[in-house]
Amino acid sequence: MLLHLQGLLTADERAHIRAVLDAADAPWRDGRLSAGSQAALVKHNEQLAHDSPQAAELRAMVLTALQREPLFFSAALPRKIFNPLFNRYRPQAPAYGRHIDGAVLHSQADGQWVRSDLSCTVFLSDPDEYDGGELTIHDTYGVQRVKLPAGDAVLYPGTSLHEVTPVTRGTRLASFLWIESMVRHDEQRRLLFELDMNLLQLRQQLGETAQTTALTGVYHNLLRMWAST
Repeated sequence: MLLHLQGLLTADERAHIRAVLDAADAPWRDGRLSAGSQAALVKHNEQLAHDSPQAAELRAMVLTALQREPLFFSAALPRKIFNPLFNRYRPQAPAYGRHIDGAVLHSQADGQWVRSDLSCTVFLSDPDEYDGGELTIHDTYGVQRVKLPAGDAVLYPGTSLHEVTPVTRGTRLASFLWIESMVRHDEQRRLLFELDMNLLQLRQQLGETAQTTALTGVYHNLLRMWAST
């Protein structure tokens, strides 16, 4: 399942994050320093130093935004979140070729091991600020090319082959992170998400009825069956 989260960040949050990332003293590093041997062959971008005070501040802002977004919780059912990181693409460091993210990741920020059930990219530059730079996701649902407004995010399966196409003008800034879900399998998460969204619509149309109460029980019994905490 691929999901577009609109307006994840507020205008004030976007402005503050951009000010930090655009500052002359922002500690950008070669993105290959954090890549494995295979990924380093196709990774040509820059990454904000994860141990910097700037990264710590911005991580907290992104996590706060995710935690207040009910659509994110419904779709991801998060058990753990790998600390958000920040990257930059520009003509000098333009692309990240096709790759699949590691299955289990170790966070240097909090020491957690996180299984990458889902990937998430939060866009921090508007589409007209750069040419190229599409997040291109190859999966069973086909090829999706994603280039969203600043402050929006996309959530997609961590098993997906994906890439960032070369940036030929301007600068593409983003935050990226991974989620270990309480429900490990994408198909089960998708069914739970669809049930949750349809229940929400039924309640808005009909109010609380015997049927919505019964279907809510179905949702929670499926979650109880599939979830690990």
